[in-house]
Amino acid sequence: MNVPTDMEDTEAEQCQRVEEQVEILLGGQGWEVERYYVGLEQSKPAALRKTVTYIICAVILNDKEEVLMVQEAKPDCYKLWYLPAGRVEVGESLEEALRRELYSCLQVKEEAGFDCEPISLLLIQEQGPQWIRFVFLARVTGGAIKTPSAADQESLQASWWDRESILPLRGRDILRLIDCGLKYRRNPWHPVTLPLDLSCRHVIQRLVLVYTNTQQIWMLLVKAPVLHLPAAAAVKTHAVTWAANMVVQDAMPSAYYDHDVTTLGIFSLQHNGRQHGRTDGVCFNSLVALTPDYVQLNEDGEKMDATETGQPPPVENPQYIWHQVQKEPLREKLLEKIRSMSILPIHSMY
Repeated sequence: MNVPTDMEDTEAEQCQRVEEQVEILLGGQGWEVERYYVGLEQSKPAALRKTVTYIICAVILNDKEEVLMVQEAKPDCYKLWYLPAGRVEVGESLEEALRRELYSCLQVKEEAGFDCEPISLLLIQEQGPQWIRFVFLARVTGGAIKTPSAADQESLQASWWDRESILPLRGRDILRLIDCGLKYRRNPWHPVTLPLDLSCRHVIQRLVLVYTNTQQIWMLLVKAPVLHLPAAAAVKTHAVTWAANMVVQDAMPSAYYDHDVTTLGIFSLQHNGRQHGRTDGVCFNSLVALTPDYVQLNEDGEKMDATETGQPPPVENPQYIWHQVQKEPLREKLLEKIRSMSILPIHSMY
């Protein structure tokens, strides 16, 4: 989706256009990433097997709420069980990698009509751009699960697990992912979110960075070349979500240490992956809250009460402005997102 801009628009018209763009993100969509963003000089273009590693992982449940598990064939985890998971390979989209991994769990003849269908992303976990795991809730719609007679170098077999019988696991980290899948299937708490087929060269966080009081909400915008949402490139020494902190430090350095910067979740994400080294990046369209740190210290390290003004901290960098959201429906939608946390979570594991 291309979002047109006009450098001759008035500031009010540009603000209105940005509000329309935020509506697009709230609808789970996105648009191509522009080239003007913070941290670019510290970030290398994403390239699988070089600067980034993406892992896909699938939670698949049957009607009995049993979960599909795979018995590993790799020497370092031989005969242990895990969720279907693996690395995204060069030239693959995230959904293509998911289908490839699920295909390896099943015995499929060409005419069997095997297919798998991603339902939604459940969770994103990251340790900086060099390791990002995309956890899907998915279903299979054909084929039979792999039996020991079909064992190969990828896996020994697959089986449905009732989560009560003893099963030697490769890692207990998947228990949380399974619980997440069960809760989402029973009561989805965020909209269906699947990757958008839009290219990106770096790992980027595009920000709807907001400050709120009980009734009003402001968004931080970048002025040039036209008013637009800020974006920042992830750097390998920090979590992907640290990009939001970089923007706040750039815009209002004096206020940065008196406020918390919290990435609440992801409206949508963009990835293409078909051109190695050119489209291996991911853009996370993120909702980020800037909130006062109510425990502050004076010069002597003593605690003092924070002064609550109900207004966002002043911008010091002239390249940024605060924009107070004018459209009431948009304001209500954003405030509800913040209150309910009905948004795809991203967890930093640093």
